[in-house]
Amino acid sequence: MMRPERELAEVGAHFQIHGRFLRGFSIGTGHINDTYAADYDYGGQTVRFVHQTINHRVFPEPLRLMENVTRVTGHMASKLAEADDPDARRKALTVVPARDGNGCWKNGDGVYWRTYVYIHRATTFETLDSEERARAVARAFGRFQRMLTDIPGGRLHETIPDFHDAGKRCDALEAAVAASKNGRVSEAKDAIDFVRKRRDVAGVIRKLLDSGGIPERVTHNDTKLNNVLIDDATEEGICVIDLDTVMPGSVLYDFGDMIRTVTNPALEDERDLSKVCMRMNMFRALLEGYWSTAGGFLNETEREHLAFSGKLLALIIGARFLTDYLQGDTYFKVHRRGQNLDRARSQFRLVKSIEEQEEEMRGVVDDVVRSCEPLC
Repeated sequence: MMRPERELAEVGAHFQIHGRFLRGFSIGTGHINDTYAADYDYGGQTVRFVHQTINHRVFPEPLRLMENVTRVTGHMASKLAEADDPDARRKALTVVPARDGNGCWKNGDGVYWRTYVYIHRATTFETLDSEERARAVARAFGRFQRMLTDIPGGRLHETIPDFHDAGKRCDALEAAVAASKNGRVSEAKDAIDFVRKRRDVAGVIRKLLDSGGIPERVTHNDTKLNNVLIDDATEEGICVIDLDTVMPGSVLYDFGDMIRTVTNPALEDERDLSKVCMRMNMFRALLEGYWSTAGGFLNETEREHLAFSGKLLALIIGARFLTDYLQGDTYFKVHRRGQNLDRARSQFRLVKSIEEQEEEMRGVVDDVVRSCEPLC
């Protein structure tokens, strides 16, 4: 929702910003939070910040969430400074504390806000047709994971417990089916049946984590391609953004979500399912980029499940869209009736496309691992 500039000026006044508010405007297309850019006058120089709401219905503990974000961004800033990186301030988000020292501020209406330094000369994309840009996105997420392998201070908070637990997502879908009284179950029968037929896929990664076959790591957990800022000049992935779901997880969840969003040329709510597919050339480019920055710390079992991960993540996200549809669209933002069902069907068509090509994808993984030396 668009907010009046006087409200954005009030928000800025509660953060450690020392300039005079000039103007503000809406940016971003996220499903969960509202995001604004705001310009401030610092003695004749215009400095831009990002003011963003935190949806406390989705993230019920904003202070703990911002503890995670502050720890992660602070650790990354320290590593970039140690490396004497000349572009360090653009390669990690900079949290601007509230005037009380917290990472966020709650207004009188109970809305939580946070503030970042704006990163100039960089753009996000909703879809990609460039193999090199796919490599850039994957390199950025792999580098992000690698930088957090040694973050101190103990385990991060789980901002959304069981976020990628596919078994529990299937359970939540069944509960939504049982509780639905809005007539939507009959409309979504094909999608519900699709998930039920693939219930055996759901527990694979969770079992590997529980058994110790793969390690728990600090991961982003929402690696959509529009969560990487691409440098306007170099077209390199300059900064990973949207850190609300950074918490303990598996690198396979992150890589799977990259497959889900980068290899598919269609929009997330595409109604023409003939446009939805997993493009093998984009998968190879994605894998090459990711392996170059993450391959040095992955174990063998993680490597063996890289191709599988895309199928699982598309199934999980599709089940989440479907569950929200049955519950009356209470989680994801919608702009028309049926949008969440369209999103679910699109994800399930992508699952089918991956299933049809999964053996070839495993061959691509083997080839890239043999031929590409990781940078780390």
